Amino acid sequence: MLALEQQDLLESLFSRADIIRQKYVGNDVHLRGLIEFSNICRKNCRYCGIRSGNSQLKRYRMSIDDIVACAKLVKDYGYKTVVLQSGEDPFYSVDILVDLIQKIKQETNLAITLSIGERKREEYQQLFAAGADRFLLRFETSNLTLYQSLHPDSDFNQRIQCLIWLKEIGFQVGSGVMVGLPGQTLQDLAQDIIKFKELDLDMIGIGPYISHPDTPLAGSANGTVAMTLKVIALTRIVTRNTHIPATTALATLSPEDGREKALQAGANVVMPNITPIKYRELYDLYPNKTNETANSSHNYLREKITKIGRSISTDYGHSLKKFPQQ
Repeated sequence: MLALEQQDLLESLFSRADIIRQKYVGNDVHLRGLIEFSNICRKNCRYCGIRSGNSQLKRYRMSIDDIVACAKLVKDYGYKTVVLQSGEDPFYSVDILVDLIQKIKQETNLAITLSIGERKREEYQQLFAAGADRFLLRFETSNLTLYQSLHPDSDFNQRIQCLIWLKEIGFQVGSGVMVGLPGQTLQDLAQDIIKFKELDLDMIGIGPYISHPDTPLAGSANGTVAMTLKVIALTRIVTRNTHIPATTALATLSPEDGREKALQAGANVVMPNITPIKYRELYDLYPNKTNETANSSHNYLREKITKIGRSISTDYGHSLKKFPQQ
């Protein structure tokens, strides 16, 4: 299926994924406000623009007050979830993060998704007890050899162990992969989809690999929109009621309709970026990220979503595996 090239067969695949999406997760699109609060990272992943070894990048950390102010903006836009994402920044101790989570809960009552990397199990427990609802921890590829070549200071088994801990603790758990990584095969992508099913994930993020000039993989070919859409569609067909975002990376490669195509191939979530503009370009995971303001992004996405016949969700968009009554 991943090797399909005929347009009529591809349209059948996307149509099937869209039918399953509608049946299992409905017609609503969940908007989740993204705050990228630190681009400092202790890891040195070979594809990533905020890797610790990138000396060309100006680094930043947002204060707790600034993050809470952004979370209030998320609420003002009518979104029900805030996604707090950063590099693996040791500055934000578990005590600082607990304080942040509690303040956001008290002042906004938003659902909180954390995307802050690998931590000790007891720290995950403290973050959950403080009020965090969800955790996103991508494994990027399930091919162990490829994983190790891309993550010289990480261990695939430890990554999976963290996902298991998070699920056991009670988090709604998300993971995901990049499509088109150098050295990745169709077999690898098929195995990734099987791994999604095995992990019984609540959320799955799938985006194209985009080469960054300040990394060891500079100059390598980007992933494609076409292959990313096939992986999204097959992931929807296999996992059925998982939340799947139309990622910003798709919009980078195809600004006109990348996210819309994903929504029509099985996706049901979009994450507008609420990070202040002065930090946005510094959260440089990959080049040419869309840098629209929070307000323009909000208006643009609502217009695009309604134009393809979808509605904007007004609920929290919790896991349909944990809360099937939604």
